[in-house]
Amino acid sequence: MPQNSRHITQIQQLFAQALSMHQNARYPQAQALCRQILQIQPGHFDALHLMGVIAIQTKDPARAIELIGKAIETNPQDADAYCNLGAALRDLRQNQAALESYDKAIALRPDHANVYYNRGNALQDLKRYQAALESYDKAIALRPGHANTYDNRGNTLRDLKQYQAALKSYDRAIALRPDHANAYNNRGNTLRDLRQHQAALESYEKAIALKPDFADACNNRGALLQDLRQYQAALKSYDKAIALKPDHAEAHSNRGDVLRELKQYPSALKSYDKAIALLPGLDSLRGMRLYTQMHICDWDGLEDRCKKITEKIGDGELAAPPFPLLAMSDSPALQRKAAELYVRDKYPASLALPEIHKHSGHDKIRIGYFSADYHNHATSYLMAELFEIHDKTRFELIAFSFGPSKSDEMRARVAAAFDQFIDVQARSDEEVAQLSRNLEIDIAIDLKGYTQDHRAGIFAARAAPVQVNYLGYPGTMGAPYMDYLIADRTLVPETGTQDYSEKIVYLPNSYQVNDSSRRIADRQYTRAELGLPQTGFVFCCFNNNFKITPDIFDAWMRILGQVENSVLWLFEDNPWVAGNLRGEATRRGIDAERLVFAARMPLPEHLARHRLADLFLDTLPYNAHTTASDALWVGLPVLTCMDATFAGRVAASLLNALHLPELITTSRTEYETLAITLASDPARLGALREKLARNLSATPLFDARLFARHIEAAYIAMYQRCQADLPPEHIYVPA
Repeated sequence: MPQNSRHITQIQQLFAQALSMHQNARYPQAQALCRQILQIQPGHFDALHLMGVIAIQTKDPARAIELIGKAIETNPQDADAYCNLGAALRDLRQNQAALESYDKAIALRPDHANVYYNRGNALQDLKRYQAALESYDKAIALRPGHANTYDNRGNTLRDLKQYQAALKSYDRAIALRPDHANAYNNRGNTLRDLRQHQAALESYEKAIALKPDFADACNNRGALLQDLRQYQAALKSYDKAIALKPDHAEAHSNRGDVLRELKQYPSALKSYDKAIALLPGLDSLRGMRLYTQMHICDWDGLEDRCKKITEKIGDGELAAPPFPLLAMSDSPALQRKAAELYVRDKYPASLALPEIHKHSGHDKIRIGYFSADYHNHATSYLMAELFEIHDKTRFELIAFSFGPSKSDEMRARVAAAFDQFIDVQARSDEEVAQLSRNLEIDIAIDLKGYTQDHRAGIFAARAAPVQVNYLGYPGTMGAPYMDYLIADRTLVPETGTQDYSEKIVYLPNSYQVNDSSRRIADRQYTRAELGLPQTGFVFCCFNNNFKITPDIFDAWMRILGQVENSVLWLFEDNPWVAGNLRGEATRRGIDAERLVFAARMPLPEHLARHRLADLFLDTLPYNAHTTASDALWVGLPVLTCMDATFAGRVAASLLNALHLPELITTSRTEYETLAITLASDPARLGALREKLARNLSATPLFDARLFARHIEAAYIAMYQRCQADLPPEHIYVPA
């Protein structure tokens, strides 16, 4: 209706009061005044718009969209309204719609710095980092003194892995606003990426000093301390974050990770459960929770949790990291999908370094072996002899070590085998990749994959023209920058290559190298010393406890039920395992005392105690790997059941290379039947043990020199293809 001057004056007075209330954060009073205006003049643009802004500020974006939408119907030419509508849409994670709203605002007002800033935020959320950077740069050109724009611009540069440029942007934000706690926090994150740990810690501390209730900074400080293996200090920092913000799901999840590292598994489960209750969709959270539960052989709800995780991965959700899934799923296709989801989210191909090209021909092919495990670790136990006997007339070997600095026997032995041994743990992924390029490494071998302490980011930045996944991770990395996976025909049937993103290098025997000089202690243990009964058949499995699943345990209990006076000898990694497994045995009608547990001990002594076992029973879906070769090296037969995945076929690969296919089964029923038969037929088992003893020196598995010739032939084939500008292709190494 037409407004007289009295109404106009009244509306102006009410709106002035509403603005004052809004500026003083008295939102209910401001809204009440706006409603009065709308009673006088329905559709009043300023009143609707202000109420929409207040709805954004009071965390009601759906209401904000409704109100600002009505305001725009009244006045479709107001750039601020489109800007605020975009903010509300972004709050609802409708980033594409927000972007469209910001673009409308810019069309109406091309010099609107705040719109470019907010538009950059939406593009950042959409992971369109280059476009976000351009939007922030436009905002800065229009408004050079806005500290938050420099801060968010730094985040985008960090996502682009332009770390030095990111630091400069944060420093500019801090120069403009010295109390900018968020910029100090983000600066700490970037310094952490650069592995400048002390500087990162100082930046987090500064952020917390400026803003003592800064929960995110406490969480990030905890993550840095965790990187440094200062676990108790990390726990304190996570606890501080949670005290400040009890619903901080990421801090609860990170706290669970630290407790898992400390092997405080029940406490870790509680932290994970709290995180799941707060944010069920947090990346990999459910998988890490289940993986932790499996470490103590607590199978309560295990099947349902595993099913939910596999369903979520099938739907494209990063519900578990790739490595824990190896023990949860027997589907190679699902394992590939999990790896691809992980690499896409965490380690996509990096543009931080220029495109790599082949190096000019070298007199010797330069091989870079990358690992965190150059110390007393399973990987070094397997590979030490290979490093020593590589043909140094044809290959130059460089070790890139990014694990802890340890002065143990294996570290000294391995380091001496290389032409260069370089400790790169303090360098960023991009710095390591650049170092590798500077050294003109022809072939980079990743010995970690996605196992603990891996550095997939090095390979995402392309450390060499040819990059290879070998030994550490038993499956596909799902990464476009990994060219080859070293395997054999048992591990990856030629009909199954579609489940691997890499091209397969088929070695003629087993993919697994073994050190033929591994020492077995001379000590002769007695059964009594190790808690075993004086008589009766001893089944054993020294695999990690998380590999023991209810299905395989069911099979083991049925086997014990059929073999009188037999016992099952298991590795005990933590104090909860024995109680849980004995309880599970009792529930299956087996005397709990028939389970005997072995504590960790040095490798030579551990190998020696194998002599007291009669038959090693393998696990599924994740086989014995190094533990299988340990048993076989001592002369202990390993009974396996070949599954569908790489991780579930390793023991079969080893047995085939030892020419012992009679210990490979292909079904659970066959596995159980053969275990019972061998335990009940001493002559048959004795013949197998004699054959195993003969084959140790007469077959390829423990012939490191033969293996070296085969893997070197593979390296030469990879190198020649690269030098000929040919793409990676499956390689078949002749026997």
